[in-house]
Amino acid sequence: MSQTSPLPFLPFTKPTMDEATVSAVSDVLRSGWLTSNGPKVQAFEAQLSEYFGGRPVRTYNSGTCTMEIALRIAGIGPGDEVITTPNSWVATANVIIEVGATPVFADIDARTHNIDLDKVEAAITPRTKAIIPVHMTGLPCDMDKLYALAKKYKLRVVEDAAQAIGSTWKGKRIGAFGDFVSFSFQVNKNIMTAEGGCLVVNNAEEAKLAEKYRLQGVSRSGLDGIDVDVLGGKYNMTEISAAIGLGQLARLEEFNAKRLSLARHYFNSFGADFEAQYGAELPIADFEQSNWHMFHIVLPERFTRADFMQKMLDRQIGLGFHYAAIHLFSMYRARGFKEGMFPVAERVGRQIVTLPLFPLMNESDVERVVDAVKSILRG
Repeated sequence: MSQTSPLPFLPFTKPTMDEATVSAVSDVLRSGWLTSNGPKVQAFEAQLSEYFGGRPVRTYNSGTCTMEIALRIAGIGPGDEVITTPNSWVATANVIIEVGATPVFADIDARTHNIDLDKVEAAITPRTKAIIPVHMTGLPCDMDKLYALAKKYKLRVVEDAAQAIGSTWKGKRIGAFGDFVSFSFQVNKNIMTAEGGCLVVNNAEEAKLAEKYRLQGVSRSGLDGIDVDVLGGKYNMTEISAAIGLGQLARLEEFNAKRLSLARHYFNSFGADFEAQYGAELPIADFEQSNWHMFHIVLPERFTRADFMQKMLDRQIGLGFHYAAIHLFSMYRARGFKEGMFPVAERVGRQIVTLPLFPLMNESDVERVVDAVKSILRG
């Protein structure tokens, strides 16, 4: 009697790497030039700048230090307040503390999961100097409203676009306009460098300062001229990461097109009556502006997330959750934040799960995930 083979494990994300990129990394290793702003880093920055409409771009070893450096370039520090969302990876708020400023949270929109800009305006005080919005799952914030608000109150904007490379607003690429725009190239992003990120700035002066902050505040002249006039860190991107990034950037449109196709299939597979029938919430079906970095559902309150995730694991399907509400972490509770302050972010942060979505998937993988979700919710 034959036995049915168990289904292979399906993770919630998996990077795509082609042989040309593997070969390019090998070439870098053989070259002996592995770091310190080499030819691959310069080429990657040039291609990113072209992608973002000619704006200056500098690369880094993470998409976290990029936000910190943007705040430092903007002169934000002790005594200043920066408004951000409680629905993000904790780094978005941590960088505000890192520069000595005070994080102020505004609740999120229940459907987009992006920061509620009306609540942002209500949180502005004379000490407010900047806003850090997050384009959650690659779905852009209302950019017209965001920048109108920034102009009205003379605020800098540091867009946490970690998830949004390839996303657009009214036909314009996120990063090709606005103020500071920070992207992540961490391994689960739409393109990756294993670890890394980039910062889009406004002019050559800011780009020069971004370079100083990237590497210990150092500026060089001639063969041996060196000076340090700002306190920088060790944030430079390696040649290895840049070689990966060049291979990934060349395939960004392909990757995003596949994500879009899979997202469409998720909606088709769930069906128009899914929310009414099962009590779970699907994401906004934006097939024009989002890059579909992730596909979230919000579970009904009768389910605990851990139990749901375990039942999916029992079916060999991995999930993530993005994200727990920042203000409820111990470090932020110690700063005076508590439950009930941002109820929408708290509910979403408690019940959200991230379904598998990556270019190596196929439509049968999507159908398998949807069948499992429906089966568990029915149970």
